[in-house]
Amino acid sequence: MIRPWEASPTAEFKRRLGKSASELGTTNSSPSCPDIWELDNGDFAVVGRDLTSAYTGRLPTDVSVAPDERIVIIPRVTLIAARSDIPHA
Repeated sequence: MIRPWEASPTAEFKRRLGKSASELGTTNSSPSCPDIWELDNGDFAVVGRDLTSAYTGRLPTDVSVAPDERIVIIPRVTLIAARSDIPHA
């Protein structure tokens, strides 16, 4: 089946949305996840914890996760810090 959207494996990281994990205090000593990045093709990359198996059995009826998709969890503070950087259109 052809999907109307596919993630591009060749897109490059363009800019961070919000603040780094270090700035937000959501990491210890390394600048590791969580993070949100805009890609050069306009899509977004989210770095977080893969909790797909923990959520799969209790998804809302209108949510599905394809075999090549994951449920990624990020802290609330990460998304809130990115709010002003998210394009409106």
